[in-house]
Amino acid sequence: MSSLDKVFNIEDLRKIARRKLPAPLFNYIDGGADEESNVRGNTHAFDSARLIPEYLVDVTNIDTTTTVLGREISMPLFLAPTGMTRLFHHDGETAVSRAAASADTYYSLSTVGATSIEDVAAACDGPKCFQIYVMKDRGLTHEFIQRCKDANYDSLTLTVDIPVAGNRERELRYGFSMPPKLNMAGIAGFAARPGWVYRALTHPKAILANVAHKIPAGSSQSTSLMDYIANQFDSAVTWKDLEWMVSEWGGPFAIKGILSPSDARKAVDSGVSAIMVSNHGGRQLDGTLSAFEALGPIVDAVGGECEVICDGGIRRGTHVLKALARGATACSMGRPYLYGLAAAGQPGVTRVLDLMRAEIERGMGLIGCRKISEISARHIT
Repeated sequence: MSSLDKVFNIEDLRKIARRKLPAPLFNYIDGGADEESNVRGNTHAFDSARLIPEYLVDVTNIDTTTTVLGREISMPLFLAPTGMTRLFHHDGETAVSRAAASADTYYSLSTVGATSIEDVAAACDGPKCFQIYVMKDRGLTHEFIQRCKDANYDSLTLTVDIPVAGNRERELRYGFSMPPKLNMAGIAGFAARPGWVYRALTHPKAILANVAHKIPAGSSQSTSLMDYIANQFDSAVTWKDLEWMVSEWGGPFAIKGILSPSDARKAVDSGVSAIMVSNHGGRQLDGTLSAFEALGPIVDAVGGECEVICDGGIRRGTHVLKALARGATACSMGRPYLYGLAAAGQPGVTRVLDLMRAEIERGMGLIGCRKISEISARHIT
């Protein structure tokens, strides 16, 4: 019997991931900024709303498909970008992208991923998005856009909520910073997981694959890449940069990290296709609104002029239904699939997607909806 046969929810996978990962890596996934009130609050916010079911509806056939960023996907949930995914399992982004393609939903590759734009495109024949930052080196940003065009990515997402780095105290306790400077607690955490260490030593090193060409040959690549990318984040990004990127890309384009209705309006005016309502998983500014709390006012502000995606805190299919009822086009998730990846590689990610799809379909049947377009404000209070 596979260990996944005993996995019935995301928390089960989180517990397995905690047993398998060195402490610095688990806490990197699991932690957030300051008091981590947003990490907890992102999920707890869904408890403030209650679903209102409608009965005596024929729900024999339920259709969970929807369209996001120009592609039809099998359910209103897709995989958000996460950095250095290969740290958590040696198959990394390749495994995650293949699981997403098999589930017929979007995979989002991070700029700070450990697999290149081109290698993910070769591995994944499903919908693909590249998550991009505006770098100090604008030539690098332009290069990323062109590489995504050449590799036939479907969409781009600009993350905007990192003008400065968040205060992630769990990472500081282990010295797991950018670049890493492990202290004794961090070293002990790795020593306690010899299985992970063995696999890390017997597989290629996790590097920032999309900027590897920027480091001179012979450099200590891992450290040099971390230094390079840390210095490339630009705190002077403005709406003009967004407008330039939307124009340069010329296809479906999302902006991620919006919590303010006024920012949402500016994003619409800048030409975006979608707004990802997000507080970066609670990893940047603690004490903000959760994505779900911010969702309704942003939906009202954009007035249907672009898609709205709820990102953060999704742990159940009913959370997705609540977001849809409040006006979201779809939802995205990060931590859940990282728990699955750490627990069991690609099959672990597939287990996450299967659980969420089953919960969404079951929930739709229980509230009396046969297709996504039937879910509305009348289903939530």
